[in-house]
Amino acid sequence: MEVNNVSDTRLAAIKTESGVPADLESCHTAKVGGYVVEGHVPAEDIQRMLKEKPAIVGISVAGMPSGSPGMEGGAKQPYTVTAFAKDGKQTVYSKH
Repeated sequence: MEVNNVSDTRLAAIKTESGVPADLESCHTAKVGGYVVEGHVPAEDIQRMLKEKPAIVGISVAGMPSGSPGMEGGAKQPYTVTAFAKDGKQTVYSKH
């Protein structure tokens, strides 16, 4: 995956404009293949989303759970990747 890092002082506004629900906000927001990826989402879930092309806005890992990608130190916590749709519906996309 090629990544372009863009810092923006309007991060909160970008999250809102991108359709990220407030309860799913995290520390990072990315736009990948027309989808929004919020937080420490595993690459396998991003790749699955890009392959399956579900009718959603994006996926999120809310907060910064220990054991998620980039948060490997300490005891691993179980966490959920949540899919969110334009109508506000949220569903479990995967569990880790």
